[in-house]
Amino acid sequence: MRRRIFMLLTGAVLGAWTLATPGAIAAEGKTALLLAGRPSHGPGEHEHNAGILLLAKCLKENVPGLNVITHLSGEWPSAEELAKADTIVFYADGGGGHPAIQQDRIGQIEKQMKRGAGLVCIHYAVEFPKEKGGPEFVNWLGGYFEPNWSVNPHWTADFKSLPEHPVTRGVKPFSSNDEWYYHMRFRDGMKGVSPILTDLPTEATLTRPDGPHSGNPDVRKAIANKEPQHVGWATVREDGGRAFGFTGGHFHRGWGNEDQRKLLLNAILWTAKMDVPAGGVPSKVTAEELTDNQDPKPGSKKAVKPADPKAD
Repeated sequence: MRRRIFMLLTGAVLGAWTLATPGAIAAEGKTALLLAGRPSHGPGEHEHNAGILLLAKCLKENVPGLNVITHLSGEWPSAEELAKADTIVFYADGGGGHPAIQQDRIGQIEKQMKRGAGLVCIHYAVEFPKEKGGPEFVNWLGGYFEPNWSVNPHWTADFKSLPEHPVTRGVKPFSSNDEWYYHMRFRDGMKGVSPILTDLPTEATLTRPDGPHSGNPDVRKAIANKEPQHVGWATVREDGGRAFGFTGGHFHRGWGNEDQRKLLLNAILWTAKMDVPAGGVPSKVTAEELTDNQDPKPGSKKAVKPADPKAD
């Protein structure tokens, strides 16, 4: 009996110590809903399924108690899943094919935003048509890719310094070659928007003719005037809801960068209104894991493992 009491007391003390330990993550029954779009582009590009499953793996391994739900290849979640999501993550093709604006789903997302759910959009998922999705998401996300205003060149961004913010905890400055969209359409006056990743693209990123994604007089003027461009940002909405936009993520190999990965994991927690630990969300990804679950595409060099349809 004494031994049992001792063990119970010891367990209680250890449990309290764990919760009080700096850097410990308490999920508190939170739910993260991660949505991957349909396969697109070539091998190693726009690997929505593999990217979402990799982020889900890192969350499950390092954020005990967090309920992580994934839907792959454009599968839309149920009303119940949307209603209990503390944050919703989109990693998918955007524009007119964005899953959030198909089949009149904007109303479903609006309902979740009004109750204070978080929002994360990765790469192409930050783009919406100016007339449909743009007006809503510039408010919910804080900014978006607006055709004939924003551009999508491939270039090496060098983030030499990062601002102090929960999403940057434990993230070191890094450089990455990616399809970094820039000249985003932000809220008027950047109200509620905190730039996180900023660099100055060179004029070499605007060598293509003007077009919906390639260039326009406004972006050319901005770069000529050496106006820094924000390619990652955090937003706090008027209702207290939080959002994070990230324009990189074209190449799947980018998730092998610990700092890029940590930034997104931190952002998922922050948008779910969870405390981000001082050192950020830890995670480890092997070279083998980075090749897992990639979509079978023409030219793929590796026999891919089938992606799990769901994870909970």
